Amino acid sequence: MPANRRFRNVVRIGPVQVGTAYDGRGRKKHTAVCTAPRCGFSNDYDNRVAAELAARTHRCRVR
Repeated sequence: MPANRRFRNVVRIGPVQVGTAYDGRGRKKHTAVCTAPRCGFSNDYDNRVAAELAARTHRCRVR
């Protein structure tokens, strides 16, 4: 079952959005998600710097 997260501090870096939310155990997680059609890139990170670095270096491989 997907988590219902309330994201805050959302920024957009190219086609990738980075947001901060709390997971089900109360830990702060930072998520990077590509909004390009058919890309499918999304990852959770423990710190904001890692999520923003992933957003800056992401290259979509659209099929």
